[in-house]
Amino acid sequence: MAFELEITARNMEVTERIRNYINKKVSKLDRHFDEIDEIKVDLVYAKSVRSSTDRNVAQITARGRGFMLRSEERADEIFAAFDIALEKMQRQVERYKGKRQKARGDGRSVSEVVLEKESVEPEEIAVIARRKEFDLVPMSEDEALEQMKLLAHDNFFIFFNVGKNVINVLYRRRDGSYGLIEPIVRQ
Repeated sequence: MAFELEITARNMEVTERIRNYINKKVSKLDRHFDEIDEIKVDLVYAKSVRSSTDRNVAQITARGRGFMLRSEERADEIFAAFDIALEKMQRQVERYKGKRQKARGDGRSVSEVVLEKESVEPEEIAVIARRKEFDLVPMSEDEALEQMKLLAHDNFFIFFNVGKNVINVLYRRRDGSYGLIEPIVRQ
């Protein structure tokens, strides 16, 4: 392998069997695309996920000269999650490789080819299907978290943050923890 491979795990052990399996499978990427400098494989066993079929998470990140590709997949078994994530990564590599070859063929950069492709393909017109109004109650981040739990809003909760005097969005992450979106207005 011409690239550096890093395998990390959370809430699980990377056994020799897992390490050998990943090494064998990932080496195929190098045969198809030799410009990858580093591949990082993150394996996670998520205890807090409600569905047992989504507990094993495999994320693959490939970095090279001027690009970064990432794929992530969940499954009931870590090998299955890794295989599906690797298939996604192989498709991304092929797509990237195709754009590069097309760009080299006519002397244009990859970004020019991507911009041209995006402008030629007709875009779907997004439509707002529903509009909803609600009262924003000023509260602290802790109060918003409690309110979100009380209302059983699993995905997100919008509130007026009295500490920062702005509207924030509190959301539940896949691992069961919470995230906070704090908008910044740029002039």
